[in-house]
Amino acid sequence: MTAITYIGKELDLFAQAVNWKSYLHDLLAPHLGQRVLEVGAGQGTTTAALCDGNRQEWVCLEPDPKLRAELDQRCSDGRIPPCCRVHGGVVADLRPAHPFDSVLYVDVIEHIADDRHELAQAAQHLAPGGALIVVAPAHPFLFSAFDRAIGHHRRYSRRTLTAVTPPAGCVEMLRYLDSAGMLASLANRVLLRQSLPSEKQILFWDRRLVPLSRRIDPLLGHRVGKSVVCIWKKNK
Repeated sequence: MTAITYIGKELDLFAQAVNWKSYLHDLLAPHLGQRVLEVGAGQGTTTAALCDGNRQEWVCLEPDPKLRAELDQRCSDGRIPPCCRVHGGVVADLRPAHPFDSVLYVDVIEHIADDRHELAQAAQHLAPGGALIVVAPAHPFLFSAFDRAIGHHRRYSRRTLTAVTPPAGCVEMLRYLDSAGMLASLANRVLLRQSLPSEKQILFWDRRLVPLSRRIDPLLGHRVGKSVVCIWKKNK
């Protein structure tokens, strides 16, 4: 089983981003299906936000032993629904078994050096017609000290994210999210140059900017945003 130590220090901060996670839940939940593999589940805060407890199975895959212990604790104390189970390692460690309806990467793929190979491996664990769901930081020009500090290899445009999806399928959804938050990311890139946002900044973004983005993203046609979402469907 592969073990990887996560270098980022931002997880506790972003655990407070309840409006952002609600935005993701409303967008992604209809595409998840009954059997979900979440790659890089971290502390489980995204799991708790996206898994409503009505799934048949939700596998939380996490290679960092410390984060995996936090996941186990959240499962034990009920903060994560009982349909969830924790599995150590990475996608390459999984044995072929019954396929998943979806494989989920939320702010994970940008940490993986060979993203194309990673997604190709993930697609092998999908049922025909299953969904590969990727949420990642958007726009290479926004790459900042924050990205470097938490181990990002890259940020994505819609074109570059589409380019690393497997060939045996098609992209069903491709859009940017959080247009208001993009302005905050741009300010950090150009002016603040912070390697880690403060708690006050995270709360301002989540409580003020994310609700604003939910209203204006559709008006802008999801053409701008600090995150990019891709839903790829495997051929049936």
